[in-house]
Amino acid sequence: MAKIAVTNEPGSGWATDGKGAPPKQFLVRGEGWSVADVVCNAGPRDRSFEEQHKDIGIAIVVQGSFQYRSSIGRELMTPGSLLLGNADQHFECGHDHAVGDRCISFTYSPEYFATLAAQANAGARSGCFARLRISPVRELSVLISRACATLARATPHGANFLDSNAWEEIAIELAARALELASSARSKQPSLPSAEARVTRAIRSIDAHPEWGHNLISLATEAKLSRYHFLRVFQELTGLTPHQFVLRTRLRNAATRLIVEAMPVLNIALDSGFGDVSNFNHAFHAEFGMSPREYRTMHAHLGV
Repeated sequence: MAKIAVTNEPGSGWATDGKGAPPKQFLVRGEGWSVADVVCNAGPRDRSFEEQHKDIGIAIVVQGSFQYRSSIGRELMTPGSLLLGNADQHFECGHDHAVGDRCISFTYSPEYFATLAAQANAGARSGCFARLRISPVRELSVLISRACATLARATPHGANFLDSNAWEEIAIELAARALELASSARSKQPSLPSAEARVTRAIRSIDAHPEWGHNLISLATEAKLSRYHFLRVFQELTGLTPHQFVLRTRLRNAATRLIVEAMPVLNIALDSGFGDVSNFNHAFHAEFGMSPREYRTMHAHLGV
């Protein structure tokens, strides 16, 4: 994921509930929905605080990792995944193994979300989530890269009119996709905390440097696990194999840069860890359904 500079200046719209929750910078509010940039600097030595979702919540994990717990269960949140929360649901976020994370948080009033669910033919799902997380699947790649690019373009003191329209479109599409994907997600077996800590180190390494030559041997060695055990636990925790996770992280990062930067496609391909532009073009088309140049042109035309 492309690294996005943090703006946390006085008067920039940052707010916190004063109970240990990370501050939120509200980017835009609409009728029944809002979008916030949430940056958390907590680590293993910080106490977790129980919070409550006032409305329906869907958060895109942009950077970092953390543990997300509620009465439904417990999940490891990683870059590219979606955090799901129901109205009035109590939850707790913790950083048992590493420091910090960043999310783009979308909130919806129950009435507005129910309307979206009905319009998306998801009324039978009652507009509620039975799961806490959606893994970083291919179906989310375009939407997440658009959200990250829109965040990168947001003004320090609030989104402009164009951004407001872009955010509303993303919020609506995100709700529909989350309902669809959450209904088809499979349950997983819980993992030991020690194995989770080791896999988290590998995930953080990929997140910090997706362009590095990560492979099963190097990642398993870093996690101090056998290749078989590392592969099994990694899939249980993230929903992807290590190779899929590295590739998807590189492609989301490249897609975001294609929107917000004027750098040549070749440079972005090489910077993202691809050995040549042909390999990059093939992988990008498989992920996004179009070439990098077509993707850049399309989003330049849309303004996001």
